[in-house]
Amino acid sequence: MTTTQSDTSRGAAAIDVQDLHKYFGDNEVLKGIDFHVSNGQVVCVIGPSGSGKSTLLRCVNMLETPTSGKIFVEGDEITDPDADIDKLRARIGMVFQQFNLFPHMTVLRNLTISQEKVKGRKKAEAVEVARKNLEKVGLADREDAYPAHLSGGQQQRVAIARALSMDPDMMLFDEPTSALDPELVGDVLAVMKDLASEGMTMMVVTHEMGFAREVGNKLVFMDGGVIVEEGDPAAVLADPQHERTQAFLSKVL
Repeated sequence: MTTTQSDTSRGAAAIDVQDLHKYFGDNEVLKGIDFHVSNGQVVCVIGPSGSGKSTLLRCVNMLETPTSGKIFVEGDEITDPDADIDKLRARIGMVFQQFNLFPHMTVLRNLTISQEKVKGRKKAEAVEVARKNLEKVGLADREDAYPAHLSGGQQQRVAIARALSMDPDMMLFDEPTSALDPELVGDVLAVMKDLASEGMTMMVVTHEMGFAREVGNKLVFMDGGVIVEEGDPAAVLADPQHERTQAFLSKVL
């Protein structure tokens, strides 16, 4: 497991979710979630399809608007109607299941365009930052390629580099390897492990139990819109306490 400071010495929570509810029409997808991510923690969220994992993640950066409840990012309430959501969201890097790259732009341009438009960086600085992050994910030699000429794993690593180029305080990953061929998963997870070792705060919705055990500081099991069980990843995976967690893990481990 990645070594990090204890929760108590980290100060304010990176992410603090309080009594979060989310309805889609009459369907209540999140049913009063209370959730806490400390600075420097890697929190992995697991559970069956439809359990609310991705909706929780999307609420954290307000891609989905909660029906009720509060979400704080580094002490600032992102759910406050008067909050500057764009400013708060800039602290949060997001990596999706699908890579969401601009197909008509080179890898380098995919990394520089939002730096220039959102951060106001000059082109030369944006290029320098982009190249540094492409090197970090092992793709320094592909800056002139277009997404269609990259494997899925390479595209996902470009997406991670793009998020990092915005200098986020934390990263959200929504099943970042589930769209990849199995042999491509390892390269993406290796990049995520490196980020964790550097102290990046991360919230990861994943099916990769090995990653959760090795890298995570906390494992959260969701089902039916609630958090059923949470704790140390190795302990939860080896000896789940709730029968629903036991049933789920018996099918995926």
